[in-house]
Amino acid sequence: MAFGVFIHRTDSIYNDVPSRQYQFPRQYLDRVRRCKGDWVVYLEPAKVRKTKGYFAVAKVQEIIQDPNHQDMYLALIEPGTYLDFGDPVPFREQGTILEQGLLNDQGRISGRAQAAVRPLSQTDFARIVGRGLGRDEDALPRIDPNQPEYGLPEARQPIHHLNARDRVHQLTNRVVRDRNFRKTVLRAYDRRCAITGLQLINGSGRAEVEAAHIRPVEQDGPDIVSNGIALSGTAHWMFDRGLVGLADDLTILVSRQTNDPDTVWSMINKTGRLIAPERSSECPRSEFVNWHRENCFKQ
Repeated sequence: MAFGVFIHRTDSIYNDVPSRQYQFPRQYLDRVRRCKGDWVVYLEPAKVRKTKGYFAVAKVQEIIQDPNHQDMYLALIEPGTYLDFGDPVPFREQGTILEQGLLNDQGRISGRAQAAVRPLSQTDFARIVGRGLGRDEDALPRIDPNQPEYGLPEARQPIHHLNARDRVHQLTNRVVRDRNFRKTVLRAYDRRCAITGLQLINGSGRAEVEAAHIRPVEQDGPDIVSNGIALSGTAHWMFDRGLVGLADDLTILVSRQTNDPDTVWSMINKTGRLIAPERSSECPRSEFVNWHRENCFKQ
């Protein structure tokens, strides 16, 4: 197993779409090739304001030469593997770093930390992914150990003892992915319904809103925050059934097939537009909004 770290920032000059591709110069070609067929962790640099640290993981499917840029290459991400961490992991915490492979013999951070692409040890990969997937039991699927198809190692071991291979099993588990998707979307939307504007929290601190995929997983929709919206139960039901949709500018649309349009309009926040995340990179991507409007929304 050969893991790696890809450094990425949203204002990068490179043609990166983390869930699809990572662009890099020739100097990193050998390093990226070692990651082919395996997993990489994305890291947002510390100098980025409000950095997310290690924020996602994905599997490298193929490396090709960029057809539009000489001496540039693309690491293509295997569809359906990219996953934002439900709990972003800081590069440095309490005087230490999780990526222990960056330390030199004196225990100090080496120059390797400046590399945009670098190898990641199995131990560091397991540690970072474990933190990203969550440090509580809710990050793991509730499973029956008597069912062999779900009898994964993570169900039988304490969360902090899982190795790299076990973490990879988690990354392909639908329940784990759904829970991390929910965490990521709810954090981006501040646990507020993007259609109604309501932010309802129960006595135990759990938000009432749900994480809705704009393009469903069953229709090849990825588990990325820009393919998600935080919606209350009723708004989620209407969105999935095409009774409400979104225009290109995120104006909320109400289907003419709705049997009680006045009530639906009364539920929509007073701006008439989706209440989007603060970070532009977390806002609904146009390709997913268009897909929903063309395939789900009832005109």
